[in-house]
Amino acid sequence: MAESLVHTFLGLFDGLTNLSYGKELIVFIISLMPILELRGGLIAAALLGLDIVPAFIICLIGNLLPLPFILWFITPIFNWLKKTKHLNKFVTKLENKALAKKYKIERAEFWGLLFFVGIPLPGTGGWTGCLIAALINMDKKKAMTAATCGVMLAGIIVGTFSFGLLKGIMG
Repeated sequence: MAESLVHTFLGLFDGLTNLSYGKELIVFIISLMPILELRGGLIAAALLGLDIVPAFIICLIGNLLPLPFILWFITPIFNWLKKTKHLNKFVTKLENKALAKKYKIERAEFWGLLFFVGIPLPGTGGWTGCLIAALINMDKKKAMTAATCGVMLAGIIVGTFSFGLLKGIMG
């Protein structure tokens, strides 16, 4: 799924590849997005032919940038949005979906969040992990540290796949 989304975004941003640092900008934008995050950014970087070290740094920064905002501001934003007639149902559904995964984090807190974010499975990642951490009132600094370590772990796993196996298959 992630690879097909990456291909879609690569097509959308194709015009940027002509700019100097255009490929890096594409990878950064993809890394900022929920669902794709660093994982999608690294796949895109491999497909665009970037070197692994700069790609990893760009993806790490792109993925980590929104996380403090999610941790510190998502709960007040959700509370405000739930007061609106049209968005209440959507926000409640989003909260319930995230809270359905809270058992993976709640008991082990730091390590639970680290591995939830770090093991690249569908529905996990920094965005979801920080959303859950915020909804269960996990200590913000502890959550940010765990999420950062988790994103780095995911980067190592996906980077190994993207720049090793995927590059070997794609040539």
